[in-house]
Amino acid sequence: MATLAVPVSPHDHIQGNENALVTLLQYGDYQCGHCGLGYYIVKAVQDHYESQLRFVFRNFPLVQIHPYAETAAETAEFAGAHNRFWEMHDGLYENQERVSLTLMFELADYHGLSVSGLQEALERHEFRPRVRDDFLGGVRSGVNGTPTFFINSVRHDGSYNLEDLVSAIDARLDQARQAA
Repeated sequence: MATLAVPVSPHDHIQGNENALVTLLQYGDYQCGHCGLGYYIVKAVQDHYESQLRFVFRNFPLVQIHPYAETAAETAEFAGAHNRFWEMHDGLYENQERVSLTLMFELADYHGLSVSGLQEALERHEFRPRVRDDFLGGVRSGVNGTPTFFINSVRHDGSYNLEDLVSAIDARLDQARQAA
């Protein structure tokens, strides 16, 4: 059973109740079709659990097979530096079939971010160290594909369909309640 090598910290991109009994963490790639499906499943899981769940996203771009994955991750990190991470994250997944530099610039403009600032950041690879830190933390945690989920720091090795994730989260919630 693999565990998370890099604990969740304020450095992470986090949605939900910071005091939730369960944390669902995803290592994802913006060009991965399975992650695209997982995006909608995670949204359903978040709706199901509301304040009982905290969600964390970390970058794991599979650059060997997805040519825009690292650039998309850098774009999301650029947006994050301007408090727009989740808007960019959602926009990239909701438009996954169009992931390209054009889309990234369109999304930046749509969310009120500087397109020229994004272009400069991408040219300088300003956010590549952050993306690579996420990636290396994933490797150290046993991640070898996307999406990979951890529930309360333990890798979820089952399916990431809605029913399996809910079942696994329910089990962690029960454990957390009994420990409290």
